[in-house]
Amino acid sequence: MDPTTPASSSVHLSNCSRRDFISAGATLVAAGALGRTHLDAATAPAADRIIDIHQHVPYSKRTAEQLMAHQKAMGISLTILLPAGSRFGLAAGVNPYPETKALAEKHPDQFRWFANEVSDQPDAIDVMRRQLKAGAIGIGEQKFNVDCDSAAMERVIKLAEEFGVPVLMHFQQGSYNHHIERMPKVLEKFPQVNFIAHAQTWWGHISKEYDEKVLYPTGPVKPGGLTDRLLSDYPNMYGDLSAGSGYRAFIRDEEHARWFFAKHQDKLLYGSDCSDPVGRGPACSGSQQIESVRKFAPDEKARRKIFFENTRRVMKIKV
Repeated sequence: MDPTTPASSSVHLSNCSRRDFISAGATLVAAGALGRTHLDAATAPAADRIIDIHQHVPYSKRTAEQLMAHQKAMGISLTILLPAGSRFGLAAGVNPYPETKALAEKHPDQFRWFANEVSDQPDAIDVMRRQLKAGAIGIGEQKFNVDCDSAAMERVIKLAEEFGVPVLMHFQQGSYNHHIERMPKVLEKFPQVNFIAHAQTWWGHISKEYDEKVLYPTGPVKPGGLTDRLLSDYPNMYGDLSAGSGYRAFIRDEEHARWFFAKHQDKLLYGSDCSDPVGRGPACSGSQQIESVRKFAPDEKARRKIFFENTRRVMKIKV
């Protein structure tokens, strides 16, 4: 979850060139077409199925009913719900685990769910162990004020290793999971655990030149960023495409985006993490990111991996 996601077309166009303006307009038209021609999850051909690994309920006051309509408008076949910890609402009033699990169990054809708890809370591991035993298929969104290699996070990771589930982490230097540069040691220490990275610091590091104080960098990407190196060098590192941070990472440099999607097609997972109630148009970064995948992925096989196959493999989902 990013604290801010694109709210209107003005967010994208304030510093754009004429070429960027035209490109953005085409994206909005495509997003509108997507909303008009969405595929019902029950009838979608296998090649068109999309698993969304990153959604919340409620989300900035969006109701469960609005969420389900939103996901249908985007053409989502299955959604992973990420609960808050018991003491925090992930900065957007998100329900903790019990309510999230209840919605998922009420609509098993539409949802799966993750376990979550504040990582440095004394009973966090006991709480999440019960959640995993009850059917959670991962841990996250871990979005708490700790270092990514802290003792608290290490306990969370060991729990994920025990249950054979992935950990989804929100990297935002100065706020959540600090010091992403230490992740190589974490990945090496826990080679059997799959890590899914998300948010501003993760996607900012798509460029070798990155100031971590800038949450949403713009302009050309310099190859060789930390994000590329982590995905390239560690089989257990994956990227979550969701939110404004994920969407903007690719529209800022389309040539680099095509290269990145081709290179990392086996390591990217589609997620939306958008709080709008409609599932289309300039306010919905999720639908815009769907169009980015379709635009930048090299072929249908790569798109299917990113939309469906990679998530099904990493989360051991049978659909």
